[in-house]
Amino acid sequence: MTEKVIQVENLSFSYNNSSTNVLNNLNFSIYKGEIFGFLGPSGAGKSTTQKILYKLLNTFTGHVKVNQQDIKNTGSEYYESIGVGFELPNHYLKLTGLENVKLFASFYDNKNIENFESLFAMVGLEDSINNTVESYSKGMQMRLNYIRAIMHNPDVLFFDEPTAGLDPINAKIIKQHILMLKEQGKTVFITTHDMTIADQLCDRIALLVDGEIICIDQPDKLKKSHGKNAVKVDSVNGQIKEFNLDGLGDNYDFLKFIKDNPIKNIKTLEASLEEVFIKMTGKELKND
Repeated sequence: MTEKVIQVENLSFSYNNSSTNVLNNLNFSIYKGEIFGFLGPSGAGKSTTQKILYKLLNTFTGHVKVNQQDIKNTGSEYYESIGVGFELPNHYLKLTGLENVKLFASFYDNKNIENFESLFAMVGLEDSINNTVESYSKGMQMRLNYIRAIMHNPDVLFFDEPTAGLDPINAKIIKQHILMLKEQGKTVFITTHDMTIADQLCDRIALLVDGEIICIDQPDKLKKSHGKNAVKVDSVNGQIKEFNLDGLGDNYDFLKFIKDNPIKNIKTLEASLEEVFIKMTGKELKND
């Protein structure tokens, strides 16, 4: 990854009539073909950062570039190249799912939008395509929201809690499709408080607390650096032992233990992302 698609320098922001910054001097870059995650509790500034990047909030200080262009100098054409999946779906409830998507598609100059029926089938909404959205569950509206974000084939995508309200099966479908977007060279920026999403999808993550970035790194590196360099072996007969990973294949005690005892499972003792977050910030992740 060498081409920087999103560049943020010294970004700060406060809402009107507030003396407190919601964002404090943020600096980060996101590369072409990367899935980048902002992780943090509610109120950390995750969604505010995205709103600045897709131009809903303009009164910020600092510099923000997307595709080498300062977003303050872009016009409506900017929205042709980005897709946004909001945390809270916003549709016309009296229109059908298909009518909603066709309406939003008409806002784009790009007329090469994929076949609508195939998009609905992709997220499992093919049987509800002609039903009014007021009959959709929250999970169905979230999937309709996802169609809106991707239908015009944008190069840069912003997702705010992309699997919120979805059952495990449909959450897996969305996650698999986001990974497919990465394979196509799309750049994806996800904000979430869900560590599982970050662990499964993100190439790199930024930990955000009270409007400040605590660190940026790969999930695996963070988990390994804050855990034990060891494995825990759990035998069927209840014996549990830990062995250092270094030289494990030549460790006589380890080899003897797994030979003499039927093994239930073997787990590495890397920290979870949530444990890393709590350790580094002293805060727990909650969706308030």
